[in-house]
Parts: sequence; C-alpha cells; structure tokens
Amino acid sequence: MKSEPDECSIDDLAAAPKQTVPWIGVRNYQARNFMRDGMQVGDGVLFYHSSCPAPGIAGLAEVASTAYPDASQFDPKSPYFDPKAKLEEPRWLHVDVKLRRKTRLLGLSEMRAASKLATMRTLQAGNRLSITPVLPSEWAEVCRLLGV
Repeated sequence: MKSEPDECSIDDLAAAPKQTVPWIGVRNYQARNFMRDGMQVGDGVLFYHSSCPAPGIAGLAEVASTAYPDASQFDPKSPYFDPKAKLEEPRWLHVDVKLRRKTRLLGLSEMRAASKLATMRTLQAGNRLSITPVLPSEWAEVCRLLGV
C-alpha cells in the first residue's frame, strides 16, 4: 500500500491512536477492488512511501478491518469528495491499517536490484496503483532484505 509521506507516513501511523489509520482516498476501481475482494483482516501490508525524494518500503502493517465506505467521498470539503457517490450506494471503500513495525527504508533501487522481486507488481513500469497484491515469495524476500 503506497502513501505519500506528507499525507500519511509510517511515523503518522505509529503516532495514530491504536497505531491504526483508515486508508482513505483510494479513487481507482482496481485498487478499491483489491481492498474489497482481496484483503482479509490480519493480512500483511508493505507500507510504501511514494511520491517523495526517497520512495520505498518504510514499515510493515496489517489489515485491521474489512472494507467499509470511505466517508471522505461524501464530504464536499474533502479532496477525495466524489459528487457521484451516494450514501445508499457508496462508490469508494477503505480498510483500516495497523502498524506492525517501522523498518529501515527499503529503497526502490534496492528493491529493483533484488532478482526475487523482478515480477513484483509495484515495481513494474507504468504501475500507478496505490494498492497492489504481493505474492508470499515477494513478502518473504522483502522481509529477508529488511532483516525481519
């Protein structure tokens, strides 16, 4: 799961009540569907800092809730407001994410240099999704690289 650190960083997650945040603002149907259909409570999350000077995995987290409607879609003052969303038919969902541990930054260049991560969706050219599935072998390799 990618987040811009100025919006929600690993440090923000660590400082949040119960070290848990709602993963609001996903406005891509494929990413939404990954949350809705593919994520289960307890699943691991690679917390990735994106759109920043040093992108990469900054920590490990877990899915802490099933998907539920993202309230920001209904708030006209929110940058995530969607005028087409209706209370009775929400378009956008999110899950809560809970910190497992902050890690050293596993930078993008280090990830790209790891042959076992060559097919990782996050690293594929043109991938712009903020949420992508991670294979068990990729999770294991990231943990090995992080020494966790």
